[in-house]
Amino acid sequence: MVDNRYATALVIACVLSILATVYLSVAVGTQHWYQYSSPTVRGESNVSELRSLYEEFMDGEFDEKTYSDTVFRLNGTVGLWWRCVLVPTNAQWHKQRDAKMMLECRSFTLSEQFTPKYKEPGNHNSGEDMLRTYLWRSQFLLPLVSLGLVVLAGLTGFCACLCRSLTPTLGIGILHLLAGLCTLATVCCYLAGMDLLHRVSMLPDKVDGSLGWSLYLALMSSPLHMMAAALLVWAARSHSQNYYRMSAYRVA
Repeated sequence: MVDNRYATALVIACVLSILATVYLSVAVGTQHWYQYSSPTVRGESNVSELRSLYEEFMDGEFDEKTYSDTVFRLNGTVGLWWRCVLVPTNAQWHKQRDAKMMLECRSFTLSEQFTPKYKEPGNHNSGEDMLRTYLWRSQFLLPLVSLGLVVLAGLTGFCACLCRSLTPTLGIGILHLLAGLCTLATVCCYLAGMDLLHRVSMLPDKVDGSLGWSLYLALMSSPLHMMAAALLVWAARSHSQNYYRMSAYRVA
């Protein structure tokens, strides 16, 4: 028999866990982690330069300097799996005051996720930047670890429900705590990596960068997982203490 307090805590923890998992999944699958705002371009020479950057971005080989320069200049966004630029639908857009724009995206392939970062982006002779390389790989792997931990916690909880046991609740809470820490570490690695990128690749004049809503979703999912973990750990410990007290009372 489960006390109403424990049952309420478990239900709230489940809701928090589901919300956190949905937020993290949406954040991982979208590209609005970091976004750039660049001024409107005028002049044929500038337009030709941006057009060549865009063509290299969409059809060329993967190169950090190429895609970084393109997202800087074309109001781009960078996520964990995607890099996007905002481009006009009309070839004569530079002659129009309010040209219609659309978002064009390319995904980071698995091999590109593990491509080394260099001290000077685009210059393979400058030497590998180990810190940026491992920050990038961590921001790719950690959210997958977080989602895997939540799935494992969900399977464990489902089995516990079938067995009508609260014994695994403490372990499920610890899994949620680890998931929340992995998500928080993902955001920290991403922000540190972007800061280091901006130090080695100076932003063009009048180009501003800002955090996107995808990053905020990931940031929100971390405390939700931790709150779920706190409720689960409290329910497990309180139920265990109450069980031992009842056992001691019956023996006495």
